[in-house]
Amino acid sequence: MHRGNILDEAKHLINTDRQKDYGRPEVNHTRIANLWSAFLEIDITPSQVAMCMALVKVARLIESPKHLDSYVDMAAYAAIAGEIETDNK
Repeated sequence: MHRGNILDEAKHLINTDRQKDYGRPEVNHTRIANLWSAFLEIDITPSQVAMCMALVKVARLIESPKHLDSYVDMAAYAAIAGEIETDNK
């Protein structure tokens, strides 16, 4: 798949289906950050959650490098992390 198509698919996911299911990314990732912070007993930020989720996709791609969904999801998580960081500044 062409890189533009991967990014288009990631854009579609973060602006439609996923947001309907999980709410706004900054709210969902803040919720996850709070839970991870309590469990790990260290401070985790919402953007770190998004980047860690992207790393989950990297780990999965090591096993299955042709799995397209992981590339799409990784691009989506990177975009969410960037949005959270630049909107908070």
